[in-house]
Amino acid sequence: MKRSMQKGFTLIELMIVVAIIGILAAVALPAYQDYTSRAQATEGVSLLAGLKIPTSEALSNNALAQACSTDKSVAEVAEVKDGNGVVTTAYVAPKIAGALAVENNVVLSGKYVEKIEASVVGTTCALTATFRATGVADKLTGKKIRFTYDPANGSWICTTNVNASIRPKTCSEGAV
Repeated sequence: MKRSMQKGFTLIELMIVVAIIGILAAVALPAYQDYTSRAQATEGVSLLAGLKIPTSEALSNNALAQACSTDKSVAEVAEVKDGNGVVTTAYVAPKIAGALAVENNVVLSGKYVEKIEASVVGTTCALTATFRATGVADKLTGKKIRFTYDPANGSWICTTNVNASIRPKTCSEGAV
């Protein structure tokens, strides 16, 4: 009697393969999401790092309020009076652009970072990157990374409210 050769796979073999793929996907997917989140968080650190030199230079050459500002410059507007001597347009004093104004060719946003703001905190300057509300990993939505300049030793301190599992290694957890 001739035996017939089996062609293809049995149902149990296919079920085992599907189960193995399911287990691998269950383990790999969260790891991939954390990897993607860490890559997106790196954009914030990179953008802030690019502002360290211009900010340090501005702090050594300008007053703290101007050096640590992303304000745009405002042109002077003269006071205008009508025929009766009534002021129709008030005088606006000129305002010099902050050292970190977009007009100075600095990058203040990115694909995942919505904005970077500069603020005076005590006697130092803090640069804060805020992540977008959409288009970023859930763990980064609305989170912030802050670089604060330490004038005592000229160093920058990084703090963030980003989840520890994806937080950049150079940043410590802290209030932002």
